[in-house]
Amino acid sequence: MSSFSTRLRSWTQDLLLRRVVRNSSSLFIGQVVAAVMNIVTANLLGAGQFGALGILTGFVTDINRLLSFRMSEAVVRYFGEALERGDKRRAGAVVKAAALAESGASLLAFGVLALLAPLAARFLTRDVALAPLYLLYGVTILAHLVTETATGVLQVTGHFRSQGVINLVQSLLVAGLLVGIALSGGGLLEILMAYLIGKAILGIGPLAVALYWLPRTLGADWWRAPLSLLPDWRGMVRFAFSTNVSGTINLVARDSEVPFVGFFFGNEIAGYYKVALAVIQLIIMPINPFISTTYPELTRAYTARQWERLRSLLRRVTLIAAAWTGAVVVGLLLLGKQVLFGDWLIFGRVFNVYDASYLPAFPILLVLLIGYGVANILFWNRSLLLAQGQTSFALWVSFIAMVAKVAACFLILPAAGYLAQAGLLSAYFIVTVGLMTWRGLAGLRRAEQVQ
Repeated sequence: MSSFSTRLRSWTQDLLLRRVVRNSSSLFIGQVVAAVMNIVTANLLGAGQFGALGILTGFVTDINRLLSFRMSEAVVRYFGEALERGDKRRAGAVVKAAALAESGASLLAFGVLALLAPLAARFLTRDVALAPLYLLYGVTILAHLVTETATGVLQVTGHFRSQGVINLVQSLLVAGLLVGIALSGGGLLEILMAYLIGKAILGIGPLAVALYWLPRTLGADWWRAPLSLLPDWRGMVRFAFSTNVSGTINLVARDSEVPFVGFFFGNEIAGYYKVALAVIQLIIMPINPFISTTYPELTRAYTARQWERLRSLLRRVTLIAAAWTGAVVVGLLLLGKQVLFGDWLIFGRVFNVYDASYLPAFPILLVLLIGYGVANILFWNRSLLLAQGQTSFALWVSFIAMVAKVAACFLILPAAGYLAQAGLLSAYFIVTVGLMTWRGLAGLRRAEQVQ
């Protein structure tokens, strides 16, 4: 048997890899439909209103994430650890504590949004009449009252397919609503309502599924577990706090690009930037579900000290991500402009994804592709550090890079132009992902040597 056949068989027989791929594929389908909806919305609204929509929805999401403790990661860490040890009572206490903390943070986030909505309308979308729409879309915060906790439960218990079904159902529903809006000539308000419905389903759906499976996993009285059973509650608080700070850093440094661009350059440029980011999402879409599905597997393998399984998983998911990313980069360089914005001849007809008026988004896309390509290939960098408990290193690297990026924004923008914003984001990815990957692999080597 050839070495290639042997290697191929080892890949197909790798149960850990197969579980990750299977779980990831169930989340992928809904993301495809969501990407198509984004394209329809962009072409329906035009760059100016599409930018305003992106700024508005982005700001509400940012407020929610700012006050979120990313409970899914804490649940994966402590709920998963308790289940691995067979301590169901302690696992129930973890879920209960996470849900209480997250719901309190969500209510606080909605209150903060109510205070800041008028300022956001004036300085970001530059239209005070849009302030009520910020509050309207803010209902999504209440719909996601304990969604992070529920998502963590579903990740640990392996119910990724349920998440995929929820994503698909809401995507198809919103897609149908958008088609109706397009046919009836609706505008920004109607589209915002459609997205609000979809976000509400994404918030309530995981909670309903988690509440169905928790009694079957922990017992009917799981919610009665006293909080005194929490495993090192101080450590859990520190972990949650550090992931919140880390999430805030990511929020400021990389996930608030559209509001940032709107502040410096206005709604139209924000629309171009949002289109570029939407295309980037298409590129990272097949790999993105791997992040949530790989993290629990890395944590399990590291806790069980199964070093060879862990290294094999890292090698193989990296090769998968590199192969996909490389193919997409080559395709975009050769055909991207024609495929996305027109002049691509298929069966005698000119085909394009976005309206040609969005052509200024293409240079933004090429610059962003550098940083996102690196992050896409090494997507597991932070998950490996979290599995090792090295949250402080990830925190400091991200924090220092964030401060440098934000300072550079205010120093050189808007004089340097909107491509500079894309360049700063790519540089942020290259620096942070590179350092975290190096530290995670070094920690893995040390752990192997100790054993």
